[in-house]
Amino acid sequence: MSLKEKLVEHIRENGPMTVAEYMGACLYDPEDGYYATRPAIGGANADFLTAPEASQMFGELIGLWCAHEWDLLGKPAFNLIELGPGRGVLMQDVLRATQRLEGFHDAANIVLVETSAPLRDEQADRIPDAEWALRLDDAPPGPSLIIGNEFLDCMPIRQFIAGEEGWHEKLVGLDEADQLVFGLSAAIPAPDSEDEPGTVREIAPALEALIYEIERRLHEAPARVLLIDYGYVRPEGADTLQALKNHKKVDRTETPGEADLTAHVDFARVAQLAEQAGLAVHGPITQAQFLRGLGIEVRHDTLAQANPAHAERLKRELNRLIGADQMGALFKVICLSSPNLPPPAGF
Repeated sequence: MSLKEKLVEHIRENGPMTVAEYMGACLYDPEDGYYATRPAIGGANADFLTAPEASQMFGELIGLWCAHEWDLLGKPAFNLIELGPGRGVLMQDVLRATQRLEGFHDAANIVLVETSAPLRDEQADRIPDAEWALRLDDAPPGPSLIIGNEFLDCMPIRQFIAGEEGWHEKLVGLDEADQLVFGLSAAIPAPDSEDEPGTVREIAPALEALIYEIERRLHEAPARVLLIDYGYVRPEGADTLQALKNHKKVDRTETPGEADLTAHVDFARVAQLAEQAGLAVHGPITQAQFLRGLGIEVRHDTLAQANPAHAERLKRELNRLIGADQMGALFKVICLSSPNLPPPAGF
């Protein structure tokens, strides 16, 4: 039985499901979910391209950022943790960029937070010295640097749409032909709402739990969390749920489990939850601002001068990372820190 057939049967027996339930099943079903069946995530042959796969410059700068922050922490033994590391390319570049920095590799305990067995196998080929955890709270305690690139966007979201008589939750149900379709719940009265009809609000229920775990870790030991993802600083009231397959947007209900389902990250909510937890918050800023602050243009010029035959490719990669019409503006960066640490680099 395919995942689509399982979803249809579930809805027949239990009624329509929330977008979060649907998204969770499509991504995380242990047998047929996207992450259980897709070993190639984030690469040229995958359904989408991540920044580390787009250019080695991205991972190299993140590596140097980690080295700088480790120095600010006092160079302790520490956990170098990546959330949702994909094929392991980012961590591989981080380690290559820092291999000549005295003491950094000896001090680092590399932990990859990953639930997908196929991806763990690919990560092991690139980072043989890593250890794995299913969740962040399974990672060892102590001083830490935590990286999450395109991790938050795959958190299942609930969607609510403003109507004339209140809010409706978007649900996934069945049409007359037993095909998966979106629909709306009955109105939920909201007399104080000032939103125009048609406004969409998206909520990631798991975000609070993640920030709670980050709060616990960052209050127990000095640490920083660097989160990079596509999203918005202020909600725009739009439906951001999308399905990507072969680098193209596809119907979100057509092939569940076969396309990557993601939604834009509400960085204002991330910052709000972190501030309420007593953490220091830096950003959000655009990826272009962050990478420029770390010196990506200088790094590009150095590489281009040393490898003139690759100058055009490097120029394209740079534009992919910081161009306003590429990742530069859409992607945001935020850093959450233990209280009383100096400001992080790049902000």
